[in-house]
Order: sequence, then C-alpha cells, then structure tokens
Amino acid sequence: MKNATKTQNQWLLALGLIVAAAMTRLLPHPYNFTPIGGMALFAGAIFRKHWFTFLIPFLALWVSDLLLNNLVYGQYFESFSWFGNTGTYLGFAAIFLLGRYILGRVAPGKLVKMSLIGSAVFFLISNGLVWLQGSVGMPIAYPMTLSGLMACYAAGLPFFGGTLAGDLFYNTVLFGTWYWVHRNQATWQVI
Repeated sequence: MKNATKTQNQWLLALGLIVAAAMTRLLPHPYNFTPIGGMALFAGAIFRKHWFTFLIPFLALWVSDLLLNNLVYGQYFESFSWFGNTGTYLGFAAIFLLGRYILGRVAPGKLVKMSLIGSAVFFLISNGLVWLQGSVGMPIAYPMTLSGLMACYAAGLPFFGGTLAGDLFYNTVLFGTWYWVHRNQATWQVI
C-alpha cells in the first residue's frame, strides 16, 4: 500500500509539473521562451515504458495550443483552431525521444547536453517544415531550393536564442524540482 501511494504521488507530481509548465505558455514571455522542450525532455526521462506516457506531455501541449490559438491569438484564425503547428509537434516528439535516451540516467552535464541538442533539433525540424510548407499560411514563401531552406533557417535564427534559454530554464525547473523532491533517494526516480 505504501509503494502504491508513493507511485501515485510521483505521478501526480510529474503530471502537475508538466501541466503547470504548459500553462506558463499563456503568460507573457519573450519570443520562443517556452516550456515546450523542457516538458518533452522531462516526460521522456521520467516516465517508464508505459504505452500511454507520451500522451501526457502531448495532451498538455495540445490543450495549451487550444487556449493560445483560440483565446490569445484567435483573431489570426478564420475559425476554431484544433491543432498547432505540425513542426512544433514533430520537434516535441523528437525531444521526447531524447528524454527516453536518458531515462533513469539523468545527470547535470547530460541534461545540459540533451537540452542543447533538443533546442537544435527543434529549430531544425520546425523551421524545416516552415520551408516545406511553402507559402501555406505564411506571409513569406521560401523557394524549394537549398538557398530557400537556408534563408528560412536564417529567418528563424533570431528566435533560436529564446528557444535555447527557455529550454535551459524549464529543464532546470522541471528536473530540479523532481530532484529536490526525491533528493533523499539513492537513485534517479522514474515512474
């Protein structure tokens, strides 16, 4: 009974951290200084191989997208927006998989390394998809050439610093809180 309660409390803590991080997207913040990368890396590193664990961070991201796209940025959409940017979700999935790589083996140096890699992967995927989509919903169409792809990446560079800072900040908060709560444990806690 004691272990079941402990596991339930760990699930509630992990879920609470992810949901709280997702809701910070609704607060004013610098461009791209968001918890997206932190939520994905944290969930990937904390949850064991339960088949549904990928749903937790994705649902938190999706709900925060629903609120952002329909309440905060609703004037930019012609109708109710059910989904956010495809590149965001694919980048999120890639960072989640990076978290799976460090499952149960989290250390400060490895966490910084994965955070930096995650930021770069997210940048490459999300901006690469902007280029692939061409002019669909975008004020600027990039030519389907290597120079067009490079121009698209160059246009995204001013936002990369926010992504990097946000990922480092939210990874520090999420993993730091998890570690602080479990600081008396002999090993890194996964659920």
